[in-house]
Amino acid sequence: MSQIKKQKVSNPSKVNKILFLAALLLFNFSTMAQVTKTIPIKKGESWWGGAVSDGHNMPFSTGYSFDMYGNNKYNQVQPLLVSNKGRVIWSEEPFKFSFSENEISLEARSDIKVVKAGKTLKDAYSYASENYFPTTGELPDELLFKAPQYNTWIELMYNQNQEDILKYAHAIIDNGMPPGVLMIDDNWQEDYGKWNFHEGRFSDPKAMIKELHELGFKVMLWVCPFVSPDSDVYRDLAKKELFIKNPEADKISQTKLLPPNEPAMIHWWNGVSALLDFSNPKAQDWFKGQLQHLTEEYGVDGFKLDAGDFNFYPEETISYNKNITPNEHAQLFGEIGLDFPLNEYRAMWKMGGQALAQRLSDKGHSWGALTTLIPNITFQGLMGYPYSAPDMIGGGEFSSFLNAETIDQELIVRSAQVHALMPMMQFSVAPWRILDNQHLEAVKAAVDLRKEFTPTIMKFAKEAAATGSPIVRTMEYSFPNNGFEHIKDQFMLGDEVLVAPILKKGKRERIVQFPKGKWKDASGRIIKGPGKKTVKADLDELPYFIKVSE
Repeated sequence: MSQIKKQKVSNPSKVNKILFLAALLLFNFSTMAQVTKTIPIKKGESWWGGAVSDGHNMPFSTGYSFDMYGNNKYNQVQPLLVSNKGRVIWSEEPFKFSFSENEISLEARSDIKVVKAGKTLKDAYSYASENYFPTTGELPDELLFKAPQYNTWIELMYNQNQEDILKYAHAIIDNGMPPGVLMIDDNWQEDYGKWNFHEGRFSDPKAMIKELHELGFKVMLWVCPFVSPDSDVYRDLAKKELFIKNPEADKISQTKLLPPNEPAMIHWWNGVSALLDFSNPKAQDWFKGQLQHLTEEYGVDGFKLDAGDFNFYPEETISYNKNITPNEHAQLFGEIGLDFPLNEYRAMWKMGGQALAQRLSDKGHSWGALTTLIPNITFQGLMGYPYSAPDMIGGGEFSSFLNAETIDQELIVRSAQVHALMPMMQFSVAPWRILDNQHLEAVKAAVDLRKEFTPTIMKFAKEAAATGSPIVRTMEYSFPNNGFEHIKDQFMLGDEVLVAPILKKGKRERIVQFPKGKWKDASGRIIKGPGKKTVKADLDELPYFIKVSE
């Protein structure tokens, strides 16, 4: 032993070579540890899963692929695939999958479970819900479902201010629409990370919120995990090391433009900012403390928690938890909403079955975008996110509304009708400002219809909280193995109400596919299924049918 020790000390270069080889072997082992599987696709088998923003591309066809590591496609992602033959694919970690004609190729960093759970899409989903993301039994704030929501973004954009917010709220009431949740969007605050009302735009925010409450509204504020780097809040939090950081010196390029171990500057849609590291419990405590202060000091009821996208957390950055993934960073941001029952998210990893309201990603003001609402929101339900909102009526991209001449009034009406019998209904652009009387009355008719169906919507929302089942469902989910897997332009509210909106400009009729049973339309007429039937729908009509028997 003494000779061996002497040799090691006298020949350090050999020691370095041995250590290098050991490290190389360890690297190769970790690379080999990647889990890969190939799953044959059965005859007649259709699959859904992964990214909510791709719901309109499902069931999958040959050539589709998606790597969910660090990529949420600006919406929710779940590490789950389900098929109409009752099969389930799940991994606790993000994985990559691709479809060829006869098989699914899977790659993951951890175990991939493939389970035969039953014979139907419902069997597959029910198994996944029960075993991987069981419901907590709780709902988000019920006002999100019971009345339309109103978001100030399209009307005010970055000029959120007390006077115009109150004008918007009063106009809702004055135009005969019911109060509900009012979301005050981005730029109410002094700065990103300085979560106090901007003094130049809000003379008395406490009085403003009191007035909104008296009108019957609950108030949400837009917040995000970013902090402006030229603020006093940034300097304080940087000293406390509450941000994700640049890599170590030996991992930074020779340009030396990035100071090692300093807060990373992340590019996002509002510029460049530091990003809170929620893997550090102190960062969580600070952020939650800011939100709690707003509820206690001003009477704020809840929060729209935005900008939790995976790509904002580059893998090369350093976090308090050294082994955390970009996806897990987003999950930690999602967990913050559990402390505030009145919440809304757009980006999410896992968290199925939790009492979190999930919005579809921003949609353009176009008929093409309108056609994605049904497949995407029904797919949200298949991923364990039943408490969902189909973006904003008419679209949520503000640039679409800058020129009044480009606004399609018919599209606003048909969009409102799609929303009417979905879990949530959200306005932003003021319909009384952009619509003539005929189109405005048609929108109000959609709001009235929702009021009529609110007890039904709440029944299925509470059922979702109790069982995890979706509120709105694909035809294949409710009526399995009847050839409905490719229907994307109609949906079920529970298993009782078939909804078939008009999704094409200028149309006053459409073909509806009816499952077996008797279905009653709005006039009381009975239609017997199964089969296809052409139904008429004037501008102010939403075709829907209530199941009355088998």
